[in-house]
Amino acid sequence: MSLLLFDTLLCGLLLALALASMLSRQLSHAVILYIAFGLLMALAWARLAAPDLALAEAAIGAGLTGALCFTALARQGKLPLSPQVSWQQRGWPVLFVLLMLSGLLLALLQLPASPGPLPALVLQELADSGVSHPVTAVLLNFRSWDTVLELLVLLLALLGTLQVAPVPVRQNSWALGRSWSQLLAPPIILLAGYILWAGASQPGGAFQAGALLAAGAVVLKLNRQLNWLAWRNIWVRFFAVAGLGVFVIVALAAWLLPGLAAEPIWLRWPPEHAKYIILLIEVFATLAIAITLTLLVVAEQPATPISLERPDTAGGSDD
Repeated sequence: MSLLLFDTLLCGLLLALALASMLSRQLSHAVILYIAFGLLMALAWARLAAPDLALAEAAIGAGLTGALCFTALARQGKLPLSPQVSWQQRGWPVLFVLLMLSGLLLALLQLPASPGPLPALVLQELADSGVSHPVTAVLLNFRSWDTVLELLVLLLALLGTLQVAPVPVRQNSWALGRSWSQLLAPPIILLAGYILWAGASQPGGAFQAGALLAAGAVVLKLNRQLNWLAWRNIWVRFFAVAGLGVFVIVALAAWLLPGLAAEPIWLRWPPEHAKYIILLIEVFATLAIAITLTLLVVAEQPATPISLERPDTAGGSDD
C-alpha cells in the first residue's frame, strides 16, 4: 500500500513539474523545474526496474541537458520577465497534457492481455545473440537499426552544434572545483567501464556508460581541464565518428565476407563471433557517445586557419 501511495505521489509530482516548467514566466525557473523533473523521472525509471534508463535519464535528462540550458541562459544576459499572459494562453499546455494522457489511456486500454510472441522469440534466440541480456540482444543484434540510427542522430546533432558553438574564452576556474573534479574522474571511469561490461548480462551498456563518462568530462571541461577534448583534436574527431563507422564496417563485413556467416543478414552477427563483435561495437560506441554528449554541452568553435594573404584595402592599390 505504501509503495502504491509513493508511486501515485511520484506521478502527480511529475505532472506538476512538467506543467510548472511550461508555465513559468522566468526561464531560469523553468530550467530548474525541468532538472527536477528529470531527477524524478530517473526515480520513476528505477521504480519500473529499469536502472539503465534511470542512469541515462539522470545523466542526460537532468545533468547534461540542465547544464546546456543554463549555459545558454548565461550567454543571454539578464532577460526581462515574460509578459503577462491570459488564462486562455496558459490553458494550452494544460490541454496538451490532458490530450496526451487521454491518448495514453486509450493505448493502455487497447493493450493485449498477453505480451505476444516477441518476448518469447527473443528468449528463444538469446543463446545465439552473443549476450545473455535480452535488451542488449535486441539493441545490438536483433534490432541493431535502432542503435545505428541513434549514433547517426548524435553525430549529426554534434556537427550542427559546432556551426553555432561560441568562440572560446579564457576564464579562470575555481581551485576547489578543479580538485573535486580530479577526485571524481577515476571513480566515474571505473563505474562506466563496469556498466559497459555488465551490459551483456544485466541492465547497462554503451549508452549508459557513455552518458556517465560525458557527465564527468563536462565537469572537467567546465573547470578548465581536459583542454585536449575539443573538435580541433584529430583523435577526438576520429573517435566521435568511429562509433558509427565501426558499426557500419562490421555490419558490411558480416554481410559480405564469404564464410563469416552461414546465413548473411544485414546487421545480424554470426553466433560464434557475436560476443566479440558486440563488445567491439560497444567500446567504440561508448567513446563516441561520451565525446558527442560532452561536446554538445561544452563545444567551442573549431580553430580556423589564419590566412597569410594581406587583405585588399578598400579603394587602395599597390601601384
